[in-house]
Amino acid sequence: MNQRLFSVLIFAFVVSAGASLLLYRLIASRVTANAKQPTTQVLVAARTLDLGTLIRESDLKMSDFSGVLPHGALLHKEDVVGRGVISAIYEGEPVLENRLAAKGAGAGLAATIPAGMRAVAVRVNEVVGVSGFVVPGMRVDVLIAGTPPNAKSDLGTISKTLLQNIEVLSAGQNFQKDSEGKAIQVQVVNLLVTPEQAEVLALASNETRIQLVLRNPLDTQTTKTSGVAMAGLFGGAIKPPTPPEAPRPRHITERVVLPAPAPAPKAAPPVMVEVINGSKRVESKFSATPESVQ
Repeated sequence: MNQRLFSVLIFAFVVSAGASLLLYRLIASRVTANAKQPTTQVLVAARTLDLGTLIRESDLKMSDFSGVLPHGALLHKEDVVGRGVISAIYEGEPVLENRLAAKGAGAGLAATIPAGMRAVAVRVNEVVGVSGFVVPGMRVDVLIAGTPPNAKSDLGTISKTLLQNIEVLSAGQNFQKDSEGKAIQVQVVNLLVTPEQAEVLALASNETRIQLVLRNPLDTQTTKTSGVAMAGLFGGAIKPPTPPEAPRPRHITERVVLPAPAPAPKAAPPVMVEVINGSKRVESKFSATPESVQ
């Protein structure tokens, strides 16, 4: 074999072996560093804990957690057992303080209600409940339909938007489970409202028919509506609102009054001049112009 070619092969082998050894040592040092990183015993969920669950000791287990602990992670079972879940905790996930109700608040729907707010149950059917698309966390508008007192008899039933941008706490199922551990289906939607709105809803649910209207959670604008009466439906087609037209530019026209033309001066009557030459008499006419007068 050519001596020069053999030398090149030997050099390439040595370089590749050195690079492989360097890479091996680098990876080994990283693995060793991770292995030496301290771990902390934290509480994690032994099973998926749904919203409204009252945590028991069997629902928790200890697990090693390396790295920086999540904010609010709990380390002791006595700080967790007996508290309600206000946001679902999945199996193997650390138990955080902001996922649990306050101590003594219990479990179920009541634990998910913020201070100063109320939960009002509205009985609906599948159509009124937007055919099952209303889920916890969604935003809805509440429409009512009925006949107001002292209303004109020819108007008929009137529909009106009662409340807007209301949060749904629960819909279509009960927090309590049946004997098989499945959610109990109920035709009730729980809405999160203020105390004043709760009074309005309580009266409306007894005296009118309620309809829920699904809205975009990012749309927080309150729209003013005048409502619609039955007479308006049959009085003519309801046209969709049209956007306001842009103001048209105003053309200002200025009226200029020109002075009346001066009347032409009247021609002066001709001047008659009689010339007597001996026995001859000659009459001549001259126009009375300034040049002739001068």
